[in-house]
Amino acid sequence: MASPAAVGGGRLADPLLAADVVVVGAKDKYWVPADEREILASQSSGGGEQDGRAPLLYRTFRVKGFFINLYRLLTLVRVIVVILFFTWRMRHRDSDAMWLWWISVVGDLWFGVTWLLNQITKLKPRKCVPSISVLREQLDQPDGGSDLPLLDVFINTVDPVDEPMLYTMNSILSILATDYPVQKYATYFSDDGGSLVHYEGLLLTAEFAASWVPFCRKHCVEPRAPESYFWAKMRGEYAGSAAKEFLDDHRRMRAAYEEFKARLDGLSAVIEQRSEACNRAANEKEGCGNATWMADGSTQWQGTWIKPAKGHRKGHHPAILQVMLDQPSKDPELGMAASSDHPLDFSAVDVRLPMLVYIAREKRPGYDHQKKAGAMNVQLRVSALLSNAPFIINFDGDHYINHSQAFRAAMCFMLDPRDGADTAFVQFPQRFDDVDPTDRYCNHNRMFFDATLLGLNGIQGPSFVGTGCMFRRVALYSADPPRWRSDDAKEAKASHRPNMFGKSTSFINSMPAAANQERSVPSPATVGEAELADAMTCAYEDGTEWGNDVGWVYNIATEDVVTGFRLHRTGWRSTYCAMEPDAFRGTAPINLTERLYQILRWSGGSLEMFFSRFCPLLAGRRLHPMQRVAYINMTTYPVSTFFILMYYFYPVMWLFQGEFYIQRPFQTFALFVVVVIATVELIGMVEIRWAGLTLLDWVRNEQFYIIGTTGVYPMAMLHILLRSLGIKGVSFKLTAKKLTGAPGRGSRSCTTCSGCRCWCPPWWSWP
Repeated sequence: MASPAAVGGGRLADPLLAADVVVVGAKDKYWVPADEREILASQSSGGGEQDGRAPLLYRTFRVKGFFINLYRLLTLVRVIVVILFFTWRMRHRDSDAMWLWWISVVGDLWFGVTWLLNQITKLKPRKCVPSISVLREQLDQPDGGSDLPLLDVFINTVDPVDEPMLYTMNSILSILATDYPVQKYATYFSDDGGSLVHYEGLLLTAEFAASWVPFCRKHCVEPRAPESYFWAKMRGEYAGSAAKEFLDDHRRMRAAYEEFKARLDGLSAVIEQRSEACNRAANEKEGCGNATWMADGSTQWQGTWIKPAKGHRKGHHPAILQVMLDQPSKDPELGMAASSDHPLDFSAVDVRLPMLVYIAREKRPGYDHQKKAGAMNVQLRVSALLSNAPFIINFDGDHYINHSQAFRAAMCFMLDPRDGADTAFVQFPQRFDDVDPTDRYCNHNRMFFDATLLGLNGIQGPSFVGTGCMFRRVALYSADPPRWRSDDAKEAKASHRPNMFGKSTSFINSMPAAANQERSVPSPATVGEAELADAMTCAYEDGTEWGNDVGWVYNIATEDVVTGFRLHRTGWRSTYCAMEPDAFRGTAPINLTERLYQILRWSGGSLEMFFSRFCPLLAGRRLHPMQRVAYINMTTYPVSTFFILMYYFYPVMWLFQGEFYIQRPFQTFALFVVVVIATVELIGMVEIRWAGLTLLDWVRNEQFYIIGTTGVYPMAMLHILLRSLGIKGVSFKLTAKKLTGAPGRGSRSCTTCSGCRCWCPPWWSWP
């Protein structure tokens, strides 16, 4: 289905936001510019080149000297106190039960070492802020064109129940409406369940996008996911150029969105009723009795059927690929003027839509399909054959774009003249909408995203956390970064082993073009259906390096962290970018059980990584020493559960055995313990100040650390034990997300009637 467009008279409305990203907010008052040269470069007239050098596309900030020096001093004081404590304990070996005493000594040593590994990687935090205005000046042309690089967007889903389709389609709409040249990016939607409801839902979404995307461009709305936009409690000042038309357009668009939602909600029933009618009409034909039929009523769906059958169930169906929206033209296409049939006036708005592709890879019994990592590697190959953009950004099905300039922000780091060429990926933090104000399940994980990752930003960069991350395509192909790249062509060619990428000649031929980030026009797709289908087969990766040294890594629960580690180990850098407002937002696990399943997958996968060939201890010299320390800490933390549980059992053992393991003299022991605990609390208080966090964030982090060590990490240890014995281990499942009662991503009670659940805010509450 091609992108609907119409041409009319009038000028072309500017769809871009005038405002740039806020450099330093109120919570960033403890941060100052890290480099005086950056200040001078940013003050140059117009952000242009200076002394023949390209302008800087992002600025780096560091914590103020007083705070960071206090932080480092407290860390040093605690290290000294811990050393004195262990020295004293070893000189006074006096306890009722020496075997318990030795366990406590080893446990205290473990906690001291792991704390130090975690702490020393945060002694040089850096905050990187993109200069989107400079990027515009450099790459946006006066005639409306752009020299921005090509970009492929990957979005993944598997189950319309655990990952509600309404949220998934909102993610698609936010991507189609984002602030990036429409002809410069393509979206690849991977439906790993092969369900017709996702396919037809994507068709409805493409149809609705023909109105939603021009509406966003005309009125510069934020965010551009309609579910979040229409039910946002607060909005900023109007930024569009048609204020008089805004209320009418808003009312009509919201009505159209409600109709779109109703059609999505009824899609499953429509498909089932249609299939039943078609099956009754074709019941005399053998094998047609349980088929699921497409909208034309004459074509059986090739993917998973409503009533699973051989060759049409989850884990057993052929590959499906459909281009929902074709590659748009290079020139803007103005929409229609307002009329009785089309009440919204888009006569001054570019109505082109970016390319949109549906993918359901082949699945066959007897193959390990490698879950999300396998689906993304298929997207990597298919996109190389169709659009072959040098950059890729990936999303989970429940995440949407909350800041329309997020793609441009990531490009600031990829294209920066200092170390952009050595940057493999740009990671954004994970933020969620449907989290209660106290964040009782610690879903935001702010101590990790706003403290630990800022510390890694000052070393080699943050780890990959699964979603909201922009990649350089050639880095995923196992290419070396420029600073480590060999000048010897023969040596570079020898590093690519035979059949490393598979037998697709078209895919291998696409790789040189993928390295050209200055390529601004998509290469015309010259591959046939047979080559595309071959890239999506189960057997394509047999005997290749896919899932090993190419693409996303297989056979491990935390494929995201391991993939990021593989890139860092090769010498690539990464960058952490936190924006205001948040670049992306998503949906949190539905309850504590699902949250603990999530923690179990992370902790089990971390230990699995440490005992695999991706162990940080085995990495080569290209991995920064402090980055190695960070990965060691990231992969060994579940071991703490053994000592925590032992500490819990000690009082019980005292009661039953009458043995008192605590060190004598007790008063000195207690004094050391108080000082050790006090110093770590002081360090935590300073950390949350420079990280811009609250005391509640810190308390939730500590709370869930205890919950994890006592209730989840033991299962992670069991997982590793079973894997070492050749047994499958603990089964990790998809984290279920909830569809809230309100149409928005957060609950909102009705203000027009009493006690109902209709969720209909009055007209005066509209923007």
